[in-house]
Parts: sequence; C-alpha cells; structure tokens
Amino acid sequence: MNEMEVYAPGVRQPAYLLGLALEFDAIPHLNYKVDTNHDLVYLESSGPLPSKEMLASVFSKLGLESRFVGRPAEVFTDLKKTQRLA
Repeated sequence: MNEMEVYAPGVRQPAYLLGLALEFDAIPHLNYKVDTNHDLVYLESSGPLPSKEMLASVFSKLGLESRFVGRPAEVFTDLKKTQRLA
C-alpha cells in the first residue's frame, strides 16, 4: 500500500471537492479522502501511485496549489535526475 498526503489550501470548497472526485475516480486502484478541516487530501493506492507531476497537474488543473506533505515515498525518488553527494 502506497500512501501520500497533499496540502491544498481551499480544497474544502464544494466545487473543488467535485473536481477532485471526477479526476481521482478515473485513476484505477486510487483511494482518497479529504480532511476539510485542514485542507489535506490523503491518497492511497494498492498499486503504484501516479507520478508526483501527474498529481500536481490534477490540483493545478482545478486551480489549487498543492504541497506534498512529509518525506517523498521511494516511489517518487528518481535516481536518474539526482545524485547523492559523498
């Protein structure tokens, strides 16, 4: 199970909630819930999570600014683009 939290200020508005439902329901194996008190979206998937860029594009498409909470999961770590400093 892969999990992620996204902070999206303003997501509690009904229009944004409907937009997220339309976008996220189309992604297979993706479950989500929205904490409207804190503007957080919790995502979990039994398969691989969609890419961070794809998720960010869903939020920006709706006019929301998204900030990923916590340390990125290993699924998002792209070792081809970065190298660890010795």
